[in-house]
Amino acid sequence: MRLKAYIYSLLLITIAGGYGCKKDNYEEPESLLTGRVVFEGQPIGVRSNAVQLELWQHGYAFFSKIRVFVAPDGTYSARLFDGDYKMTRQNGGPWLSNTDSIDVKVRGNTVVDVPVTPYTFVKSATYQRNGATITATANLQTVSTANALESVRLYVFRTALVDDVNQSARTVVQASAIPNTSQPVSMNVTIPAALTSLDAVYVRVGVKTAGINELAYSSAEKIALK
Repeated sequence: MRLKAYIYSLLLITIAGGYGCKKDNYEEPESLLTGRVVFEGQPIGVRSNAVQLELWQHGYAFFSKIRVFVAPDGTYSARLFDGDYKMTRQNGGPWLSNTDSIDVKVRGNTVVDVPVTPYTFVKSATYQRNGATITATANLQTVSTANALESVRLYVFRTALVDDVNQSARTVVQASAIPNTSQPVSMNVTIPAALTSLDAVYVRVGVKTAGINELAYSSAEKIALK
């Protein structure tokens, strides 16, 4: 009986060991899909962890979407297995809805830019600091008038993850005070006292379109304080 019990225990250990090896040898995806959300080659900035793309791969038993968040600077990345995917642009971004999917062939590291049609976005922005006041001059571009411009906003924060949620102070210029979006828009924001001891702060301009929750942002800019 003891011999039988020993053989049975040894068999269980062998099976468990083999199962463990299979788990340890499970392949991880090795190809990196990267790109940008762009309009005419220019990336459109967004709020951190707010805007998603979706990837779908047909032909497998478990057919489910792969969520891919767009980074604040308009870039994205996903670690995938080689294969053919469908990419969709989720509603909710600061651009026109587009239900068309994009064919994506991943073969090793792959770069695919995702075209979007923004309403109004920040084409460029420059900043100047005078004491505790930062002045921004933003050049806007209106692409679609399907929804009207609501406001242009200037933010200041302690990190580069600055947006309408992550901000220490902001200035809002309503659309009624911007008669012509083809002309530069200037605005000021005051650095809060709580941030003045830092070596630097970050600023960013966002454009709010009426009826659209998410803003289109410029890139975050570092402003040295010392």
